[in-house]
Amino acid sequence: MFSARWPGTSLIINPSRSQHFLSDSLSLSCEDQKSSRWRLRRYSERLENCLSSDWGSETGSTLRISSLKTNDTGVYWCQSESGEKSQPVNITVHDVDVILESSVYPVNEEDPLTLRCLQRTTNSSNLRAVFYKDGSLIRSQITDNQLSIPAVSKSHEGFYYCKFQKRGASPKSWVSVTGMTELKQYWSNIFILYLII
Repeated sequence: MFSARWPGTSLIINPSRSQHFLSDSLSLSCEDQKSSRWRLRRYSERLENCLSSDWGSETGSTLRISSLKTNDTGVYWCQSESGEKSQPVNITVHDVDVILESSVYPVNEEDPLTLRCLQRTTNSSNLRAVFYKDGSLIRSQITDNQLSIPAVSKSHEGFYYCKFQKRGASPKSWVSVTGMTELKQYWSNIFILYLII
């Protein structure tokens, strides 16, 4: 599980990744100690509320999607009655055999980062994953089908994907690397990024 804190708000996603298999389950929770009423909002083809009425409590509330569909792809965030917003999350749903598990939020410089290559079924555990950044093969820091970077820098920012031989490649995911002063800019950038992907 991964949570990101924006001033006064928190959006918690489980499982904590941007890419999801078709028919996976997903939960999104809005939490705040100051406000008791929230809307979970989504931008897909248009701006919409995920539920028809306000939801939440002082300890938070959770939307559970038991079986994801491709039209669940979109940008999600929580919004309070006063207009305060959580950090947005880009969720994509794919009818594929391989996806890339990556952070749903920007990674701060010098923080560790782990990317995992996931199969829809695990009956081919002997397969080994390869990883690519901006189309170039990554030849180091890969063990057990995961890519581990102990301390990221701006040079690690880019589009990543992974591949299993005979199973195909995952869709691409953008990994954003930022300093704390740049976090607010992510709110405006993610809508542009969603259109690119």
